[in-house]
Amino acid sequence: MKSKVDLISLDDAINLNKKEVRSLYKSYVNPGFAALLGMLDFDKKFVRAEGVSVWDEEEAEYLDFLGGFGALNFGHNHPKINAAVERVANLPNLLQVSLGTLTAALGHNLAQITPGNLSRTFFCNSGAEAVEGALKLAKAASKKKKVVYCERSFHGKTMGALSVTGKNKYQAPFQPLVPCCEPVPFGDTSALEMKLKEGDIAAFILEPIQGEGGVNVPPRGYLSEVRKLCSKYDTYLIVDEIQTGFGRTGSVFACDYEEVVPDIMCVGKSLGGGVMPLAAFTTTEHIWDRAFGGFERCQIHTSTFGGNARAMAAGIAAIQVMLEEDLASQAKEKGEYLLNGLRMLQEKYPSFIKEVRGRGLLIGVEFNPLSKGFINKITGGRLNKIAEEYFAALVAAELMNNYHIITAYTLNNPNVIRFEPPLIISREQLDRLLSALEEIFKTSQSMWGLVLASGKRVISSLTS
Repeated sequence: MKSKVDLISLDDAINLNKKEVRSLYKSYVNPGFAALLGMLDFDKKFVRAEGVSVWDEEEAEYLDFLGGFGALNFGHNHPKINAAVERVANLPNLLQVSLGTLTAALGHNLAQITPGNLSRTFFCNSGAEAVEGALKLAKAASKKKKVVYCERSFHGKTMGALSVTGKNKYQAPFQPLVPCCEPVPFGDTSALEMKLKEGDIAAFILEPIQGEGGVNVPPRGYLSEVRKLCSKYDTYLIVDEIQTGFGRTGSVFACDYEEVVPDIMCVGKSLGGGVMPLAAFTTTEHIWDRAFGGFERCQIHTSTFGGNARAMAAGIAAIQVMLEEDLASQAKEKGEYLLNGLRMLQEKYPSFIKEVRGRGLLIGVEFNPLSKGFINKITGGRLNKIAEEYFAALVAAELMNNYHIITAYTLNNPNVIRFEPPLIISREQLDRLLSALEEIFKTSQSMWGLVLASGKRVISSLTS
């Protein structure tokens, strides 16, 4: 410990202003991230949240179309989920020498809504942790070494999850990664079969819709054919529903769309109701027992905070809210409405929008690539590089700063802006987004016009 300790109390922390937060973040957390958000004027201080809305310190209201990357299916601070966490405030939150009452209950409830005979669940804290556990389970149960994954996938940034994430930008600095992990193109069953024929494949892991890859929806029938191939070649199918689950795509889980039952399924994000960190992997009794059955193996995979009482209470309440409010049907209906509106904008402004895709309220808009122009030439090509890397972020900056709508680009495809709002969003709020986008396209007139309008800070820094 340092000789002089200068702590910030909780009350003082809550009352920090935007400038103070930015300074502390740059000094003690992540200066590069602070600089990026500052460049786009994203580093606002939000002080209140409810439903689809958040408010900044000046009491200006913003609509959240990012939804915690899928963690806020129920909106901010859903009263029933908050109340559930408060209800268990006096229970032991962590007590490893006992069987968790709420853990048992949530395990039962999750088995009621997951596909087929998935019934054995391990609870943890994050999606990446769930993926790590699923990979370990598949290897232990199959006694095989290799894992196949999809190009442009995103399963997390811990070492195992990163090893099956299809983005070299994230993998390269940490090589060598976990060995025997091999990619195939997403949506290509022929390439998958060629890989599975090689043998010794413990598992094939995929997202039913690639979120961070740019909201990539596979051809219809792809998941069903994948299921058949995995069964044919004795390979476990791991479906990552961390972002697509709990009603997001218009069904409880995205694999329900083709009635596919995976061998192992990863869930997270909205499982915690947007209130508590909570994720899990779930599997069949047979696979669980092969890997973790019996006294000697029942604790070879554990998590200190996994199954804590507050998180379990949030998960129990979240599933109840999802079913009571029929959020899957809401996502299906509202998603179709938003997709139709965005496709109308694509027809009207084809120079901006290349493609609109998605299902339910997981929607991506891909922009056309920028043509190289005069501004690019005088900055030696640097502006074009930044615009290509962050163009969707510039659109997001316009939405945030001029229309008070929060969104972001997808991590593996920065030319795609994502719309992933809470499933409780209203038609009127969807119309606000559509109107804002139309006004942006209309007033910008061209792709470069939008870059110049929203990227003044970037241009200034490049030409100074």
